[in-house]
Amino acid sequence: MAERGMTSLCLLHGVNLDMLGRRDPTHYGTLTLSELERQVARHAERHGFTVQPFQTNFEGEMVEELHRIAVEGAGAVVINPGAWTHYSYAIRDALEMVTAPVAEVHLSDVSGREEFRRRSVIADIVAVRVAGEGIEGYFKACDALADIIGLGVQG
Repeated sequence: MAERGMTSLCLLHGVNLDMLGRRDPTHYGTLTLSELERQVARHAERHGFTVQPFQTNFEGEMVEELHRIAVEGAGAVVINPGAWTHYSYAIRDALEMVTAPVAEVHLSDVSGREEFRRRSVIADIVAVRVAGEGIEGYFKACDALADIIGLGVQG
């Protein structure tokens, strides 16, 4: 859970996101996953969030992590499900059990890519959606979630 006086922000990364920095930089940028997580954590701390990152390439593990969040609670969730965005009803069902506000984030502009990437099976159950803004999209998601739960910028 979060440190005293801090609100937990679960930062969830789906399939293939562990390969950031090696994937097509025109879509995904050049940051590695650990660099992205550090920058998001620094940004989120301004709102009083403490970031709990999680990445997996296994759908069942993501479902289990969402179950943990549903049971233990969290202040907010940022999720980039990767390709699961487009077809994983198991992740959608698990995400529906999470009571914290959720932001769906994509580094690339999924609406301008291949037809199959234009559909999100979680779009109608998340509070915030940001796509095509690179790491700035994660920052915007954190800002929007902080507004939703009533956190201001601290310090």
